[in-house]
Amino acid sequence: MIEKGVLPLNYKVYILAIVSFIAGMVELIVGGILDLVADGLDISISTAGGLITIYSLVFAIASPILLTMTAKFERKSLLLWTLFSFLIGNILAMVSPTYTILFISRMISAASGSLLVVLCVTIASSIVQEQFRARAIGIIFMGISGSLVLGVPIGLVIGNAFGWRGPFVFIVFLTVLAMAGVYFLLEKIEPKPIIPLKQQLKTLKDSKILFAQLTSFLFLTGHLTLYAYLTPFLKTALNLNAEWISIFYFIFGISAVFGGGFGGWSADKFGSKKSILTFISIFAVVLFILPKMAFSMPLFAAIMVIWSMLSWAITPAQQNYLIESSPETADIQQGLNNSALHFGIALGSLIGGAVIEQSSVMNNAFVGGAFILLSLLCAVISISRSPVQNIKTSEN
Repeated sequence: MIEKGVLPLNYKVYILAIVSFIAGMVELIVGGILDLVADGLDISISTAGGLITIYSLVFAIASPILLTMTAKFERKSLLLWTLFSFLIGNILAMVSPTYTILFISRMISAASGSLLVVLCVTIASSIVQEQFRARAIGIIFMGISGSLVLGVPIGLVIGNAFGWRGPFVFIVFLTVLAMAGVYFLLEKIEPKPIIPLKQQLKTLKDSKILFAQLTSFLFLTGHLTLYAYLTPFLKTALNLNAEWISIFYFIFGISAVFGGGFGGWSADKFGSKKSILTFISIFAVVLFILPKMAFSMPLFAAIMVIWSMLSWAITPAQQNYLIESSPETADIQQGLNNSALHFGIALGSLIGGAVIEQSSVMNNAFVGGAFILLSLLCAVISISRSPVQNIKTSEN
């Protein structure tokens, strides 16, 4: 049995980070190949976009519920069984003959993937010494953020080379490797007490926390309204072929990774509040002007780099702000923020598809920008509220 605090920071944390990377990558891996999926299954682009929406929606809902339901199960066995469910979901996606089957497979993958991520976070925190706990959790979230950033370009490259089923074959292969790693390299880990979902939601009664979470939700909604449909947007705006689109996606991914580091530095240097308000304001401007820059590929690429950097720069600032606002419920707020982000991804991809159906993909940036302005308003409201006073998470 692994006892809490035996090792400072060991390779097992990185195994868990790989698991979280795989689980997170599946969410947006179809984003770059929506046109291939649409052609292969004879559906519209907006209908194909529903595969992102359903994944994010199930992920957001299932994560806290499944964690509470499985609170008493031994962690290693639970992790392996959840990986097996995740494997089944992606095998089903790989062989799906119809959109309906593929849709169902995404629900299975999302539910199991959501539990995988929270298990990786909780296990990582239990196998290191207390002073290394934040670093271990940070490594897990690096895997998650990296997967969301790199999932689309990886899916795009594999999809263009081997067809839309190719990315799911790749995920199946990675999942099998992850299962082997967990089975052979992790020992049994006893569960820790979990705060019931009802008590977690009680923390949202404070308006400062509620509007902070709404900031994240609306920000991701605005971002995904365009990002989920970046492939058709690039084809329409710049007439790019598959090779150039792949290049643009990798530029976006690399810029986003640097943006996350920049966001953490900015939050430490200038404070979380100033960073959040600045990032959201610039992000809104970028979305509104991006379609107007299509006349020049270099200028468009430069604006896109700013867009991609800011899309992840806000995350460390927002997480730090939540910890500063309610240190007593910091762990709960991180979990709720994860759900808020995925609800935003779901709504953004849904709205983006509706915009394409009703008008043109060129309007997705403007609609997304409107949601970013709403996010800015929520941030201002949250920051203007008084500090949280003793939020209680237990029944009186």
